[in-house]
Amino acid sequence: MLFSSSLLALLGLSCTASALNPAEKAFRKAQRPQPVIEKRVANEPFKNERLQKRAFNYLTNSTEKYVVNGTGIPDVPFDIGESYAGLLPISGDADETRELFFWFFPTTNPDPQEEITIWFNGGPGCSSLSGLLTENGPFTWEAGTLAPVQNPYTWVNLTNMVWVEQPIGVGFTQGTPNITNEVQLGQQFVGFYKQFVKTFGVEGWDLYLTGESYGGYYVPYIADAFITADDPDMPLKGININDPIIGDDTTQQEVVIAPYLEYWNNLLFLNQSFLDRVWERNDECGYTEYLEKYLTFPPPQESFPVLPAATYANNYSCDQFENAYEAILEINPCFNIYHITETCPHPYSVLGAVNTGDYVPPGAQIYFNRTDVQAALNVPPSDWAQCKNGVFRDPETNQTVSDESLGPAQNGVLQRVIEYTNNTLIGSGNLDMLLNTNGTLLAIQNMTWHGVQGLQSYPDTPFYAPYHPEYNGGALAGAGYLGSWGHERGLTFYQVQLAGHELPGYAPGASYRTLELLLGRVKSLSDVSSFTTQSGNFTGTSPLYRRNAAFGGYT
Repeated sequence: MLFSSSLLALLGLSCTASALNPAEKAFRKAQRPQPVIEKRVANEPFKNERLQKRAFNYLTNSTEKYVVNGTGIPDVPFDIGESYAGLLPISGDADETRELFFWFFPTTNPDPQEEITIWFNGGPGCSSLSGLLTENGPFTWEAGTLAPVQNPYTWVNLTNMVWVEQPIGVGFTQGTPNITNEVQLGQQFVGFYKQFVKTFGVEGWDLYLTGESYGGYYVPYIADAFITADDPDMPLKGININDPIIGDDTTQQEVVIAPYLEYWNNLLFLNQSFLDRVWERNDECGYTEYLEKYLTFPPPQESFPVLPAATYANNYSCDQFENAYEAILEINPCFNIYHITETCPHPYSVLGAVNTGDYVPPGAQIYFNRTDVQAALNVPPSDWAQCKNGVFRDPETNQTVSDESLGPAQNGVLQRVIEYTNNTLIGSGNLDMLLNTNGTLLAIQNMTWHGVQGLQSYPDTPFYAPYHPEYNGGALAGAGYLGSWGHERGLTFYQVQLAGHELPGYAPGASYRTLELLLGRVKSLSDVSSFTTQSGNFTGTSPLYRRNAAFGGYT
């Protein structure tokens, strides 16, 4: 199954030109700042006053070719600030032709730290530009919206951010894929990051890795590669993954789907006879007994038995996830397994369609497949797609293969990362059906770290996101008690009740808080202080806050 960090959640409404008269068109054009493009002479200042006034903190002879004109991003009517984008090789070899695409945004934080945070989307084969454009980038263009807006919850406000397309074969990357497993993927990424460190002069800066979905494989394996490299120029300090695949499909999807349907059925509206049959099949397949025994806190201190793949067990009859998905689509043909509240019509996204049911209006253009966008990002003309197949490929036969690696919670990889960093965050949006919260918890309960197996207590401490003023109606975030969390032995698990698979996009305030925790800016996810990048304390000023407090917060 293709695990994607975007897919149905990234579809939006087409943007059609309004019927303006010539005078109105001229007026609007005059109101938009025109791009200023000037070739910089090495070691000399820009001649244009507008460029002189802008801070290019990382502009050197080595980085000049990566400069992005912040006022020249197509369809973005505001300055996105200093950034650098382009291709870097995965090794320092002179004949290396394999290159990854990156987009680097220096932080706008007035108290910058010597740190780098990297974001990965999943797939495998899906572009991290999906996350930039719809989740945590400095501007977002959400599915179903007319135009990009500034994102007040961009992670650039907190830290230096890099969105990287990887492995080879994704997005704008160059070269032929030649890996078959995650260990090789991690080694190639470490090689790329060495080139990034050298190019931008960030040797010794603290490194944080973040991502979602199949990034649940990418992030721990890449983190483990950094641990193995043990290079003082690339010190790993922590990871944060949300809605991740970290175990196997059967336990993270099939075993846990029946209670998920029961919990959300007022929304899904499945009939009782179907639900009764789901539970009967759950008993027949051994899933009910498995959950009752192993999804406990603390769990039995033993390795959980490996269940057969649902597609092969009992002639597909134990494929509970697919059975449920097909039934829900009969009721809601626009159902989104990444955010289950979505109904018809499908919103259109400028990132393009991924699933066969996604709506694409006639003449629609994929944003990152436009030549003007590619020129702005310093990449050659490319056939960009949000997700591509074939990123794992046998180098001998050049045939596409499946990822050979086990989930990082199954083979000690995630354990090593937790024990090395003591700063690992794993989160889940409860509206995500593809990789739901109980499936992630079940994978964690089968993992041992710091000598003890699983979480000893259910993570039910209230998760608080600060109240805050909202100045941008196109980018809003909830506040108050939004979920729950728990921390044990270097691992923090959190869940957000009204977030879907792409958690930073659906709950940007809560996600912003988790990054503050990862970076050490707050002590816990129950901290009721304001966001650390925001002046003033807005906690408790809202009637909603007082109402939440009166009812005991999250339940």
